[in-house]
Amino acid sequence: MSDVKTPSQPKNPLHGLTLQVILEALLAHYGNFAELAKVVPYRCFVNDPTVKSSLKFLRQTPWARTEIEQLYLKNIKQKA
Repeated sequence: MSDVKTPSQPKNPLHGLTLQVILEALLAHYGNFAELAKVVPYRCFVNDPTVKSSLKFLRQTPWARTEIEQLYLKNIKQKA
């Protein structure tokens, strides 16, 4: 059996983070979906928002996921 290792991504600041962890960190930072929606007014954050529905939208919409990841890097990761 071969030894399969996950490739290291030292230059990827999001390596090892799931989209759910990123979204939950942003929610904790902003306090709730209403405040997050003021920054990124996606319908999934405005109309009856849940983590599950927001994750579904973000996973299906690459441009929105990228924007959320960049918001995380700007507001959360740089402070850690």
